[in-house]
Amino acid sequence: MKTIGILGGMSAASTQIYYRELCTRTRERLGGLHSPELLIRSLDFAVIEKLQMAGQWDQAGAILNREAKALQRGGADFLLLATNTMHKLADQMMQGISIPLLHIAEATAARIQAAGLRRPGLMATAFTMEQDFYTGRLIAAGLAPLLPEAADRAETHRIIYDELCRDIVTPQSQAAYVAIAERLVTRGADSLILGCTEVGMLLNQAKVRVPVFDTTLVHCDAALEMALGCQQE
Repeated sequence: MKTIGILGGMSAASTQIYYRELCTRTRERLGGLHSPELLIRSLDFAVIEKLQMAGQWDQAGAILNREAKALQRGGADFLLLATNTMHKLADQMMQGISIPLLHIAEATAARIQAAGLRRPGLMATAFTMEQDFYTGRLIAAGLAPLLPEAADRAETHRIIYDELCRDIVTPQSQAAYVAIAERLVTRGADSLILGCTEVGMLLNQAKVRVPVFDTTLVHCDAALEMALGCQQE
């Protein structure tokens, strides 16, 4: 089994989901007492969030690059960046790194393509929805992502930072997310990408009438395939 290097903490809430789901999926796949071989570097999200809001992306990228190098030195065979938004800095993060990065948008696009779908709605942070570092990957894969309207994008972003990243889940916010998802479907989305690693705290397949692709779970599945080399032990 290859060692998975996880660069997380952005936020800690979603990194906990990564750890739990990778452990659960490994046990289901291999049985017995099996668990994944992991290295996890969890950052202080308050530092990263301040850099995001100040537009100091180069400084944030330098932090990610430093920590990716540490994971490589520690013995990771490949890397997961356990956040959608910070994939904005994937290229800077991987400078001087010789092990691969399993890109969350590419893993998600592959899963959507395999399902025969093409027009996914995207719910994520404003950075992920409104900049092309993420949607560009989806488009390059042949997809036509659909974004929420401006007010819905603002509310989606607010709930992520004000609530989900703080482990706060409320019925009101869940209802808001369900309504935003429904509006995307009404406008023509044939599927829904939970494009922030915390969005799955409020939405899942039971709450949406089109196929749902939770990027955290998709990322975990792809990482396990990569770690196992599609081989059972």
